[in-house]
Amino acid sequence: MEIIQIVGLGLIATFLALVVKEHKPVFAFLLTIFAGIIIFIFLAGKISTIIAMLQDLADNAGINMVYVQTILKIIGIAYIAEFGAQIAKDAGQGAMASKIELAGKVLIMIMAIPIITIIIETVIGLLPA
Repeated sequence: MEIIQIVGLGLIATFLALVVKEHKPVFAFLLTIFAGIIIFIFLAGKISTIIAMLQDLADNAGINMVYVQTILKIIGIAYIAEFGAQIAKDAGQGAMASKIELAGKVLIMIMAIPIITIIIETVIGLLPA
C-alpha cells in the first residue's frame, strides 16, 4: 500500500507544480524537488532493509563482504546519478543531466574494476594450461 502513498504524493506534487508553474516557475521547480526528496527519504528505510538482507545472504553464502559492498555502492551510484539527472532534466538542463549520467557511468566502471579483475583471474585459473 506504500506505493499508493508514493504515487499519490507524486501526482499531487505534479498537479500543484503545473498550477504554480504559470505564475511562479521557481516555486514549481522547488515543489518538484521537495516531493522527490520526500519520496527518497520515505524509501531510505526500505533500502536499508534490503542492504541488511543482502549482507545476511552474503554472510551465509560465504561471499567476501568487499564484493557485496562494492556492488551496493555501484547500485547506489546508479540510483543517485539517475535521481540527479532527472532533477536536471526537470530544470530544463538536458546537457547537465547528460554530464551527471556520464559521471555516474565512469564512477561505476571505476568501482567495478576490482570485481572484473577477480572474474578474469578466476576464468584464467579455470582454463587448462
